[in-house]
Amino acid sequence: MQLFYNPNISESDTSFNFDKEESRHIVKVLRKKTGDKLHITNGNGWLFEAKLTLAGIKHCSVDIISKSLQPKRNYNLHLAVAPTKINDRYEWFIEKATEIGVETITPIICDHSERKVIKKERFEKIIQSAMKQSLQCYLPKLNTPITLKDFMNQEFSELSFIAHCEETDKKALKSLLKKNQDCLILIGPEGDFSVKEIEIALQHNFIPVTLGETRLRTETAAIAACHSVAFVNE
Repeated sequence: MQLFYNPNISESDTSFNFDKEESRHIVKVLRKKTGDKLHITNGNGWLFEAKLTLAGIKHCSVDIISKSLQPKRNYNLHLAVAPTKINDRYEWFIEKATEIGVETITPIICDHSERKVIKKERFEKIIQSAMKQSLQCYLPKLNTPITLKDFMNQEFSELSFIAHCEETDKKALKSLLKKNQDCLILIGPEGDFSVKEIEIALQHNFIPVTLGETRLRTETAAIAACHSVAFVNE
């Protein structure tokens, strides 16, 4: 199955028109023809089966054959991860995290952050592509970058962890995770969280954790954490 994404399709629609860019992709790249079936999601859990009624380079139309609301995962994972110095590494992280399973990604700006600006529009396209590739119908939310200090001013209802490299008392993340449990995991920049940032997190009841015996890059740590949560919930 090949999955298309369009946020404008609604569960009340009986037909739908694609824009010029997507129509060209359907006809010129995928070689779809009138009568072919397409699967579409709006990123809000709905999966639509549709039949192509008009296949034009500038305009494609479909009739909706069936629709179903796909079940959500039995947990919500929020990854708050500092942008990496090399942008490609963060792009790799958001792509793989989307494939594995994540609900929310927040870029956090920390004391040791070397990158403080991200290309949000590009990141959102990567997330959309990864969602389609992995045949998921819920689009992860990408938040606007925020300083760790401001991030901590929020209220968190999920179980919250901070992964850092300081030689302090920490427990293995995998030993604390439970099935069907919502969680938030903080991952710092290349220079790690500052001592002050760790103290602030602890004051907000974040649990300090380790992700293994080796020291991991930011993007690797984020994926290790993401996979640990997914593994526990299998």
